[in-house]
Amino acid sequence: MAKYLLLKHYRGAPASVNDVPMDRWTPEEISAHVQYMRDFADRLVGTGEFVDENALAPEGMWVRYDGEGRAPVTDGPFAETKDLIAGWMVIDVDSRERAIELAGELSAAPGAGGKPIHEWLEVRPFLTVPPIITE
Repeated sequence: MAKYLLLKHYRGAPASVNDVPMDRWTPEEISAHVQYMRDFADRLVGTGEFVDENALAPEGMWVRYDGEGRAPVTDGPFAETKDLIAGWMVIDVDSRERAIELAGELSAAPGAGGKPIHEWLEVRPFLTVPPIITE
């Protein structure tokens, strides 16, 4: 089994087919989208492929260490992740092909007008520790 991150973007990815921003959806469209996501996750729980998921609030900031005895520095001249990352799902699957298959299904979540979004999802494998070889 290998873990993959299915990353949902607010922007930065190619435009989806049904490219209506969520803040312009009706409450019913948002509910249908969230229910699709829940049903998808529940199905993966049943197959043992679900690990975690979460949506992110739009608020956030960058923070970095600024030296001994100094307060951390916040924000900066960087691309704001809070503007880019909408949420994620972590899956644990048998193959890269299965990760791609599931990302394709997740991309079909409904959006405006109840039609599939066809959004682009970033699929990234988790970095694994190389095996230790002893002789």
